[in-house]
Amino acid sequence: MKIILGIVFFLLLFLLSPSAVYSEEVVSGASAQVYDTSMNKSERKSLIKKQFVIKKMLEKHRSPLVIAVDDFIEACQKYNLDCYLLPSISGLESTFGKFIYPASFNPFGWDGGSMLFPSWREGILTVAQGLRENYINKGAQTIEQIAPIYAESPTWAERVSYFMDQFSNEEYKIELFLDAT
Repeated sequence: MKIILGIVFFLLLFLLSPSAVYSEEVVSGASAQVYDTSMNKSERKSLIKKQFVIKKMLEKHRSPLVIAVDDFIEACQKYNLDCYLLPSISGLESTFGKFIYPASFNPFGWDGGSMLFPSWREGILTVAQGLRENYINKGAQTIEQIAPIYAESPTWAERVSYFMDQFSNEEYKIELFLDAT
């Protein structure tokens, strides 16, 4: 029975996870995901698991960002960020994109929430680049170090950490399930 459940889970994971293409070619489409062929099998599995967790959590919160899961994964790869950082910031700043300035595509409160992006993808990639270049590369390596630069609230780091823990806990549940099969 456990084997059957494991097979069903992996089939669902494969069918529900956004495009998982293992090549260096860019696949046409608004949200085509490209995994670097230099990644080993374990790294690819980890990334697919994170992709699945982000999608599941965004669906759970009925987030409009669910269509941008591939963009979150691309951003974390491209800018070497924790894959749960940007979704967690969006959870705090806009309840996962549900409460934003109309058509701003800015779920991160970037530039005080006043910056407008043409799409979720542009917002995600711009904020990821900004975090990498203006925070992390300048020494703000942890959420606690990023917090006083990013936001005025003294509880910002704690609240972003709460959401990151939610994503990590969901990933842990998946790992427990897979280990049991």
